[in-house]
Amino acid sequence: MSALTPQSDMPTPTTDKITQAAMETIYLCKFRVSMDGEWLCLRELDDISLTPDPEPTHEDPNYLMANERMNLMNMAKLSIKGLIESALNLGRTLDSDYAPLQQFFVVMEHCLKHGLKAKKTFLGQNKSFWGPLELVEKLVPEAAEITASVKDLPGLKTPVGRGRAWLRLALMQKKLSEYMKALINRKDLLSEFYEPNALMMEEEGAIIAGLLVGLNVIDANFCMKGEDLDSQVGVIDFSMYLKDGNSTKGSEGDGQITAILDQKNYVEELNRHLSATVNNLQAKVDALEKSNTKLTEELAVANNRIITLQEEMERVKEESSYILESNRKVGVSKDRTADGHALTEARKQLKEETQLRLDVEKELEMQIGMRQEMELAMKMLEKDVCEKQDALVALRQQLDDLRALKHELSFKLQSSDMGVKQKSELNSRLEEKTNQMAATIKQLEQSEKDLVKQAKTLNSAANKLMQKHH
Repeated sequence: MSALTPQSDMPTPTTDKITQAAMETIYLCKFRVSMDGEWLCLRELDDISLTPDPEPTHEDPNYLMANERMNLMNMAKLSIKGLIESALNLGRTLDSDYAPLQQFFVVMEHCLKHGLKAKKTFLGQNKSFWGPLELVEKLVPEAAEITASVKDLPGLKTPVGRGRAWLRLALMQKKLSEYMKALINRKDLLSEFYEPNALMMEEEGAIIAGLLVGLNVIDANFCMKGEDLDSQVGVIDFSMYLKDGNSTKGSEGDGQITAILDQKNYVEELNRHLSATVNNLQAKVDALEKSNTKLTEELAVANNRIITLQEEMERVKEESSYILESNRKVGVSKDRTADGHALTEARKQLKEETQLRLDVEKELEMQIGMRQEMELAMKMLEKDVCEKQDALVALRQQLDDLRALKHELSFKLQSSDMGVKQKSELNSRLEEKTNQMAATIKQLEQSEKDLVKQAKTLNSAANKLMQKHH
């Protein structure tokens, strides 16, 4: 078995590790996710002003976990609100292809995975939220039907796939909020699966469970028999919640430019994180290919060893037959004493040859078992390579989408700059016209005074003429 064990410097990434790598680009511990109205805003932690009370350093694990909990809670608020509004506007039963619904399940999956205790398996550490969800049937008897249905689905092979199926069935039953509240209220049971500062152990989990009540107004219908829930890569699509640069007009132009700049900076940061993740995955794929090549070479060596052992076993059989034949002939030609001595020696040699043959057969069986195990490991590695290549393609597609969004935001920023310049020119012209109108008003006031004086003079002259006339 030692020949089959991978070396410590040759990592063999699994699907869970790919998901974990994608999660590291989602949480963005250097950023804080906040909500401006109903939209997503991100601020870098280094730019946030400190309060008079000393705050913990950004490297503090408790501080990072608290920031992740706040980010996930805000993302859950946006996801649930967007799902309810879009579902009510759509006016029909939702299915698994509906994009806001897919994003909701991705956010819920990240919430349930936050702070999970790692369990060591044959392929490394595994973090699955299926364990906590199995507890619900003990707390709420109605959930036993969902758990039994999930276990009976033939296409599910991993705990992650079972957990995703459970969430979909609970949403169809309109009991997701009730089940989550019952689970969060039993923190003594959750402590077996979660760290003390995980989202499900803090008040953010209770807030999310309360928000889930609103999902009871929507109807959903899923067909999970043909859906591959095991190999899906759950990545949050932040672009669904970004602000639209054309949503405000007039006096809100400065705020619009600031929002677009924030979004542009966020997209660039997310683009950088995704690029780093793609490079990391590519390096892991290269390492897996090297490991695959090494295992192939070891398999070839084992095959050669098996062939050598088989040839040696045949040779031992021939020698044993030759020795028996020689002993038989020697026994006929010599006397009884010599015959007994030769027979004893032959039996001893035969016993040694038989033991050697048994040892060779035992070693051959061990080599055959090692070969079968190596072939099984090769198949598992090939499956992992295919899964990682699919995940890499999905990440590259998302990277292209983010680049297109970045170009669109740059274009909107340029349009906004042109609009600000035009407004500035219009404001200058309005000020000039205002000044001209003020000067005209002053002239009119002066003319009015002159006319009043002339009117008084004319009245005086008219009175004098009337007196002279009388």
